[in-house]
Amino acid sequence: MLKAAGAAVTATTALPATTAAAADSGFAHPGLLHTQTDLARMAAKVKAGAAPYTAGFAKLTANRHAQSGWTPNPQATVYRGAGSPQNYATLYNDIHAAYQNGLRHQVGGDSAYADTAVSILNAWSAKLTSLQGSADRFLAAGLYGYQFANAAELVRDHPDFELSRFQEMLTKVFAPLSDDFLVRHNGAVVTNYWTNWDLCAMACVLATGIFCDNRSQVTRAIDYFKHGEGLGSVRNAIPVVYDNGFAEWLEAGRDQGHALLGVGLMGTFCEMAWNQGYDLYGYDDSRFLKGAQYVAKWSLGGDVSYTANTRAKGAIGGWSGRETASAAAGVDPAMTRPIWAMIANHYTKRRGLPASYVTRIAAKSAPEGGGGDYGPNSGGYDQLGFGTLAFTRDRVASPSPDSGTRPQTGATASPAAAQDLAATGSSDIAGWSAAAGITAVAGGLLLLRRRGK
Repeated sequence: MLKAAGAAVTATTALPATTAAAADSGFAHPGLLHTQTDLARMAAKVKAGAAPYTAGFAKLTANRHAQSGWTPNPQATVYRGAGSPQNYATLYNDIHAAYQNGLRHQVGGDSAYADTAVSILNAWSAKLTSLQGSADRFLAAGLYGYQFANAAELVRDHPDFELSRFQEMLTKVFAPLSDDFLVRHNGAVVTNYWTNWDLCAMACVLATGIFCDNRSQVTRAIDYFKHGEGLGSVRNAIPVVYDNGFAEWLEAGRDQGHALLGVGLMGTFCEMAWNQGYDLYGYDDSRFLKGAQYVAKWSLGGDVSYTANTRAKGAIGGWSGRETASAAAGVDPAMTRPIWAMIANHYTKRRGLPASYVTRIAAKSAPEGGGGDYGPNSGGYDQLGFGTLAFTRDRVASPSPDSGTRPQTGATASPAAAQDLAATGSSDIAGWSAAAGITAVAGGLLLLRRRGK
């Protein structure tokens, strides 16, 4: 949304063919984390008893959220953040129940699970009207907005699903908070909030935009990934590329848990974009792969370089300060999140690229579970998970050099994706920024860096 002057909006180098039907309907559906081809692959592999799909499906069926008959507990207002009557655990538990029941239906075929997912989603769209709380309400909007859209995408065509009402809820309750955060950052200087705050908001804007067939919203999210001023855009989240092929993940200077969360969120963003014809996995010479390799190696206990950085903090026109991170924080090699199967399979199976550390940590984390398998607190529900089941792929036979830059998906690509990005351009983004009363800093990000050990 905000970017340094002169930055061009570029489209992917190649896109899948589109059809007239897709052009009429907007975006490809299902087309968030899972396409129809993905879902068919999971079902066929599990039916055939193929490993590791069966182990991944067993993780799903064993989860308490993936049981038909789950009773939702919708709220009119959801609160997240200190000083408020926090009830957001009700929301994320119901979202994961909807997603897991929807996925279990798609893979196993039992309609009872689809019916359960629909009942959860309909209950919430009939009641939820706002998200409130401290600044953490932006985290709630981002995380639960993208997850809600993914859960609903699995049962989008169910005859009892209240599609238009659910779209209205996403459009009025979740997307506005995330959109506003990426423009105003809660009234703070653009670097005040760490990378994950932006990535949550970006994922919500993208996922809800695709689900609601809102092309301008999707374009804003993808442009922010490439050119945004905040710490969630790819060059700010991964600020230093080293000669050894690794690239520093900014939040490695914070802690391991937040670095893992960020890698998972950026992977989620790239996968959803890929399924609509936008290749962000390969953007900027596969910068995300280099950052993921860095975090994987570090999380496995390996040594990584770190370049000290100082970020500005505080409110615009108010208190301000600086915070410097000079070394990667300590790690617990036992800590894991269900984020690696998606990334490893994209780079090694779709593209035929080496990703040694990502592959190693994915194997170590398998079979991946989902919400409820990684602790009772909110951090255990930040990813939808089940990557061993959902993202294990057969290797593309002899991928050509060009195949790595072309989304190859079972869904039909978003119509004229390249033209959408080119048509929006800098003037539209600049106008939006001006309307929000924000002026971009000349030269880009307010980060001061010095070379360190």
